[in-house]
Amino acid sequence: MPSSDLSRRAVITGLGAITPIGNDAPTFWSNLLAGVSGAGPITSFDATAFDVRIAAEVKDFDPSKHMDRKMVRRMSRFIHFAVAAAAEAIADSGIDFSTWTEEQRDRVAVVVNTGGGGMEAVIDGNNTLLAKGPGQVSPFAVPALSGSMAGAQITMAYGLTGPLMTQVAACASGVIAFQDALRLIQSGECDVVIAGGSEAPLLPIAFAALSNMGALSKRNDDPSRASRPFDRERDGFVFGEGCGICVVESAEHALQRGAPILAEIIGAALTADAFHISAPEPTGRGAARAMTRAMAHAGVGPADIDYIVAHGTSTPLNDVTETKAIKRALGERAYQIPISSPKSMVGHLLGAAGAVAAIAAIGTIRDGWIAPTANLENPDPDCDLDYVPLVKRQARVDTAMINGFGFGGQNAVAIFRRFEA
Repeated sequence: MPSSDLSRRAVITGLGAITPIGNDAPTFWSNLLAGVSGAGPITSFDATAFDVRIAAEVKDFDPSKHMDRKMVRRMSRFIHFAVAAAAEAIADSGIDFSTWTEEQRDRVAVVVNTGGGGMEAVIDGNNTLLAKGPGQVSPFAVPALSGSMAGAQITMAYGLTGPLMTQVAACASGVIAFQDALRLIQSGECDVVIAGGSEAPLLPIAFAALSNMGALSKRNDDPSRASRPFDRERDGFVFGEGCGICVVESAEHALQRGAPILAEIIGAALTADAFHISAPEPTGRGAARAMTRAMAHAGVGPADIDYIVAHGTSTPLNDVTETKAIKRALGERAYQIPISSPKSMVGHLLGAAGAVAAIAAIGTIRDGWIAPTANLENPDPDCDLDYVPLVKRQARVDTAMINGFGFGGQNAVAIFRRFEA
């Protein structure tokens, strides 16, 4: 049950985003509501020989606007994204860490999760090793590939000396950041948590492997319509990159400094399918259990859920299984809840997907608009819930659930609510 103690309630006060449809949170949100697609031909490498030649890339992003040029060269792209999104979220929250005492900064945590970290550092380093020998491999290759380095760079940028955490849980990673943020606030260990996920996985080897697995859409001639969650004609997900970061505070801390409160995190849960390395458990039992446990942790029931940000990958197995899981967890109420998938526009951001989903949920609570599921033109009969097809919908949403399900059967669910003191 959520605490009535304001010092133990976790609220959102700032948002930051780097996505295929906008390099800041307001642009991302407005384009999401408009149904804008971030998918297009791959530009980061020559994909001519590949079966899949489309992706949802971040566009016109200059990391040197957010980091020293020397550090830009030494760090990986997912770290660049995280530093930039964190700067936006912190500014949005109104916090100025430069005015905080050492004791205050010691009560700030950074939790930035990822699915793969700086994979390009491994590839680049290996290529240098083979071509030029071990003496030419960058001494920064290991820090650049480390999944924890995105959060570490944020702590160093602002002098934050509280807990520094990174969880690597495939596509569930971004949602898990909010569970950890909630726990850190509820325990009284921290006043502020910088929480989210970052991913930059668009590498040739990853495209080749996922294409051979059959996970990616091959709709190369029509990329903007390739990601089509819950549609009968879906053929896989569109690979994407990006980052979402939120500033989470105790409600007491936020109210004392007069910060605008966007939403509250009230519950979260994790489960495992214990079934398969990539396929979801076909009955949706594990995913449903995560939803049920998150609701129990939040002290709410199915009747209280007003909106679900679906995992909604656009793969044949995931979308049917998620539909089964939602029905299993929410019963008849499942048919009355609007549900939508941001992946229809931003693609699948892996470890950042849940963080971007959280920003969508928070935007819905704040503004009263539900983003659509783009490209849902021919609903799959087995995906028969209200998946908000094609156009945004106006609705009051007080309580929203976000789902994140990862390879290996990792299920994460978090619940956000309109804040009332």
